[in-house]
Amino acid sequence: MRSSRSRRSLRVIAGIHGGRTLKAPPGSATRPTSDRVREALFSILGARVQDARVLDLFAGSGALGIEALSRGAAQVVFVDDAPAAIRAIRENLEALRLHAEIRRDDALRHLRGASEGGAQYDLVFLDPPYRLADRLAGRLSEALPAVLAPGAVAVAESDRRAPLALDLPLHDERRYGDTLIRIYGS
Repeated sequence: MRSSRSRRSLRVIAGIHGGRTLKAPPGSATRPTSDRVREALFSILGARVQDARVLDLFAGSGALGIEALSRGAAQVVFVDDAPAAIRAIRENLEALRLHAEIRRDDALRHLRGASEGGAQYDLVFLDPPYRLADRLAGRLSEALPAVLAPGAVAVAESDRRAPLALDLPLHDERRYGDTLIRIYGS
C-alpha cells in the first residue's frame, strides 16, 4: 500500500494531458500504478498505444487507461467493480474532458460479455488486487484470448513475490521495486 502523500501526486505522465493530476479512490482498496512504473511501461509500449482500442481491467483510478488516451489511444473501456473506483474514473475523465466507456462489472464477467459481443482490443491492462493474482491467473488466461485482436498485447501488473502468471506468450518482463510488469502477446 502506498501512502496518501503518493496518492496525491498521481498524474498523467505524457501526451496531451501530461502533468495533469488524477484522483485515486479513497481508502486502501486501490493501489494506483506509480508514476515511475507507468512512465517506464508506456516507454516500452511506444507507438503501440496510438489509435489502440484499450481495455483497462481492474481500472482503479483509471490512470493506465487515461495515460493511453493522453498518448493517442482511439478508445478505452474502463472496468472495475468498486463504486469508489468508478467514481474516481468518472471524475478523472470529466476533469480532463475525456470520453470513454466506464463499466462497473466483475472483470471476468466483462471479458465473457465482451467476447460474446465480438469486442476486440489491441491493448489490455490487467492490474488486479495483488492478493488475487494466483486465483485469477487461470481464468484470465482462458478469457483473454477471445478479446485480443491480432497482434494485441496484455500488460499484467503484480507483486514480484506473487506474479500474475498468464498462460499466454510472454514477450517482456520488467521489475520496478516490488512491482512486476509482464507483457504478453496474443
